Amino acid sequence: MRPSSLFPRLKKAVLRADDGLLMRGAFFALLAAAGAFLFTDLREMSLANAALPGHDPMTTDAPVLPPALTDGVPQGPPVEPETSREVLRQPMRFELLPGGLLQAEGSIDLGAADRFAEEIAARGEYVKAISLNSPGGSVDDALAMSTLIREKGLNTKVATKALCASSCPLVFAGGVTREAEENAILGVHQVFNAGQEQPSPEQAMSGAQSTTARIARHLDEMGIGSGLWINALETPPDRLYYLTPKEMVEFKLITAPVATAKQAD
Repeated sequence: MRPSSLFPRLKKAVLRADDGLLMRGAFFALLAAAGAFLFTDLREMSLANAALPGHDPMTTDAPVLPPALTDGVPQGPPVEPETSREVLRQPMRFELLPGGLLQAEGSIDLGAADRFAEEIAARGEYVKAISLNSPGGSVDDALAMSTLIREKGLNTKVATKALCASSCPLVFAGGVTREAEENAILGVHQVFNAGQEQPSPEQAMSGAQSTTARIARHLDEMGIGSGLWINALETPPDRLYYLTPKEMVEFKLITAPVATAKQAD
């Protein structure tokens, strides 16, 4: 049986289990069933010059977002992002807007977390919330940004027709209060190998377990439901699992979204 075919069965079983039980072992069971695949982020792979043909949604010949995978049939995103592909492909930039809102826009490139920390150190006293608009990127940088956001007690937001995909939801999870406006686009998928050399099965399994454990632990510490990353694990890296407003509420990814809460009914 192919590893990917086990995901739906395991997903159903895991979602019935208590979150604490999940954190003690279900993620590792998912990885063991999936086989020896070491994943890092899609955008990070592109930055390492090891992108597979057709797998980078940010290339000039592809849409800004990869299609969804619903019942095996690719479908487009629920709405199109307002920001152009060219802007989203640029390394992440930070701009302090009125009301203490720091806009973080662009790909989470290697080093984005360092620049974000410098921005917070320089102007953090004015920052109340982080507005995200990103197709994702480096998992390490995303986790570091998310941790700093929570340490500083900041909120996070995804505005109408803004994008937060791939590793970006990890950053979003760091907010004390997390808001997604109506028609905000949030999506997750598998993250995969950024290295140019193919790892051995043993190295791949070890790396996959380590990366997924870090992500699972972080989401648990941020108070996010386990189902979020299960959907990521079973979605191919050239597709996105677009989160519905109802799922954002169920997974505790958002805390008090006025517009999206109405849609979740």
